[in-house]
Amino acid sequence: MLETVTEPATWIGHSFGGRLTAEVTARRPDLVERAVLLDPALWVPPGDAESAAEHELANGPWASVEEALVARAATVEHTPRELLEEEMREHLVEQPDGSWFYRYSREVVAAAYREMATFPPPWEALRVPTLLVVADHGKLVSAAELEHYRAALGELLEVAVVPGGHIVLWDAYEETSAAIAEFLS
Repeated sequence: MLETVTEPATWIGHSFGGRLTAEVTARRPDLVERAVLLDPALWVPPGDAESAAEHELANGPWASVEEALVARAATVEHTPRELLEEEMREHLVEQPDGSWFYRYSREVVAAAYREMATFPPPWEALRVPTLLVVADHGKLVSAAELEHYRAALGELLEVAVVPGGHIVLWDAYEETSAAIAEFLS
C-alpha cells in the first residue's frame, strides 16, 4: 500500500491504527506530515496481548443481539449504550442457525493483538508533529510511555487527555474532535 502513496499526509490512527501510523512514520517519514494517535496501542505486554487474542477467539456466537451487546458493554464501560446498539446493527450478522457473530475475522483481530506485543518502532523515528489523545480511563498509554513520547518528540508532541475509556471517539467525541481540529488548524 505504501508504494501507492506519493505525497505526505496527516495520518490518524486509533488503537492498532496508532501502531500502524507509527510504523509508517518510522519506515517512510517522507509520507507523514503529521500524526494523530488516538489512545494508540503501540506496545501491549505479551501476556495482555495473548489474553486479548484468546478472548477474541472465544467471543461469540451469541443467542441474540442483546446478548452480544451485553458482552461488548462489559469491555467498554464508558461507552454510551446507543453507540453500542449502532455497532451491533452495523457489525453483527445472523448465522443460519440463528446465532449472531461479528462480520469481521476474529482470527485477524487475534493476530493484530499478538502483533501489538512486538516492539514498536523506536521513539526517535517518530519525528513529526504528533497529537497524542489519551483516555483518562484508558490502559494503553502509561505514564512511562508518555515520558518516552515527550523525550523523543519534545516540542513536536501535543497531548490531549480526554474523559472515558479507550474508544475516545465514542467516549469523548467532542473533546477528541476539538483536539484534532485544533492540531490540524
